[in-house]
Amino acid sequence: MNLPRTETPLATDATRGYRDLHEHLEELKKRGLLLTIARPVDKDSELHPLVRWQFVGGMDEAERKAFLFTNITDGRGRKYDIPVVVGAIAANRAIYSAGMGAPLSEIQGKWDHAIAHPIAPRELERAACHEIVHEGEALRGEGKGLDRLPIPISTPGFDSAPTLTATNVITRDPETGVQNMGTYRAALKSSDRLVVRMATRAGGAGGYLHYVKYQKLGKKTMPCAIVLGCPPYVAFMGPQKLPVGVDEFTVAGGLAGAPINVVRAKTVDLLVPAESEIVIEGLIDTEYCEPEAPFGESHGHVALEEYNMPMRVTAITQRRNPIIPSYISQVTPSESSVIKRVAYEPLYLAHLREALGIRAVKRVSLHEPLTGLLRVQVITLEKGTPRTEVWRALYGAAYFKADMGKITIAVNDDIDPDNADAIFWAMAYRMNPVEDVRTLPHRGQGHGPKREHGQEEDSTLLMDATMKGDMPPLALPKKEYMERAMKIWEELGLPKLRPQAPWFGYSLGDWLPQWDEAAKRAVEGRYIENGRVSEKQRKKGVKPETKFRPE
Repeated sequence: MNLPRTETPLATDATRGYRDLHEHLEELKKRGLLLTIARPVDKDSELHPLVRWQFVGGMDEAERKAFLFTNITDGRGRKYDIPVVVGAIAANRAIYSAGMGAPLSEIQGKWDHAIAHPIAPRELERAACHEIVHEGEALRGEGKGLDRLPIPISTPGFDSAPTLTATNVITRDPETGVQNMGTYRAALKSSDRLVVRMATRAGGAGGYLHYVKYQKLGKKTMPCAIVLGCPPYVAFMGPQKLPVGVDEFTVAGGLAGAPINVVRAKTVDLLVPAESEIVIEGLIDTEYCEPEAPFGESHGHVALEEYNMPMRVTAITQRRNPIIPSYISQVTPSESSVIKRVAYEPLYLAHLREALGIRAVKRVSLHEPLTGLLRVQVITLEKGTPRTEVWRALYGAAYFKADMGKITIAVNDDIDPDNADAIFWAMAYRMNPVEDVRTLPHRGQGHGPKREHGQEEDSTLLMDATMKGDMPPLALPKKEYMERAMKIWEELGLPKLRPQAPWFGYSLGDWLPQWDEAAKRAVEGRYIENGRVSEKQRKKGVKPETKFRPE
């Protein structure tokens, strides 16, 4: 598509200490984490369903990849010359780790350091994102403006429009001048109009707080810039929940250990990432709202039509060779849930261990499949943690964020929080509902299929499924025997195993050395010796099922 455009040479005098999206994709390719799809793929009906299969097809998380589509068509057979990448930020934790430039074990420390030591951005006069600028008539009509961008449909069969998902939406507080950057969806309505959805619930969108301020000041429009594709350190900031009034560019700089390059947008007074792939500039209407959706949401239901914020596009700027990112969201696990999970879990852990001083907390896990992170969380505590500390942890986690923690469960560190069966086992045998369950009233609805704007209240369920004392071992063969059997399994060429914890037995405290010795004799074929020992311990006049413990 040949469109009117203006070109600006790129400034080369500003070095940077971080990768842009192109360099990040090269790194993923080196690590075997990027698939390039060169065959024609319909963005409206095939693209997202193809990537979705790696989340619902029984694959391990480590097997997921980022998908780069280079031959894109649409439902009308039109072809596009801009590639789309899905899963490039967090299809799995290895990809997230590559973007963070750190192993998973160091990510919490990196976030903590970045928040404590922010670095202000560096403003450039010229930048890569302004190599090509579309304005005026270049934005209006078929094949122009937004209509020239290969934006996928996320949930074919339910969504009513191609929707921007992998966004960094930038607005500015009209009173303080501090910018906010959040990840909000935006549905395409025409070549120069879209509708942005910002969460209005408590703990929701920082951009919505700006919107309300513009309304109170009597301003009819709010400047906005929607960034598609930017350096990973910046992309990670969109879904991250920082305190109100914190400029995400400064924390991104803290992650990078160097200033993030920014440039002033062409038609709105906002700073945008200099290495952005595409920037959509415009004005959000603060007087009128327009119906938006249906759209498949991360809480696992389709969000039905609601009034949201129309935005009139004033410019689209881009690099010469842009790549458009799109998030796999909807039913979790998904790319968006991995992004949030890797970032949120360290925040929760730091809150409980550092702010509240509950040192027995070992881990906080946000449940992904179907529940979408916000609803179910599991707090892992050391065995023997006092009951008072268990309940401090439960209450502390439940109230850390207004829109999270509806169901909060405390377990011990032998329970895998990602294994629902293990959690149910702990609930079934370590929890007395009368003593170990509490409900808390007067909670907001939070993110979910029920209306977020009404007055209907929700509540919170807290459960202590920790051990209250020593218990007998888990009734599976010990690790050494399971490993021996695994080698035989593999020698026989049987189907590939995917061990799911717990896959071997271990002591839970109520176990004696004499029983270890007896078990060892049994596996050595010497069970008759155990019979001789037990015969000497026979006792008259004892009721069956009376407990016996050897000396």
